[in-house]
Amino acid sequence: MMRDAEERITRLEETVAHQLKTIEELSDQLAEQWKVVEQTRAKLDRLTERFLSLEEQAQDATPVTRPPHY
Repeated sequence: MMRDAEERITRLEETVAHQLKTIEELSDQLAEQWKVVEQTRAKLDRLTERFLSLEEQAQDATPVTRPPHY
């Protein structure tokens, strides 16, 4: 009976060690993904600013009218 308890404790310790390793790996991956999200967000912000600037410039441009042959 004591041997069964020791084996059970050993299996539980192995399981906990495996879970700790998995949690650490997932945490590292999450941190890397967060960096990618932040970089993507920064790019989107820059593109949005550029788009709005170009849109504003286009509104200031001469309006397109029908050519005289229409």
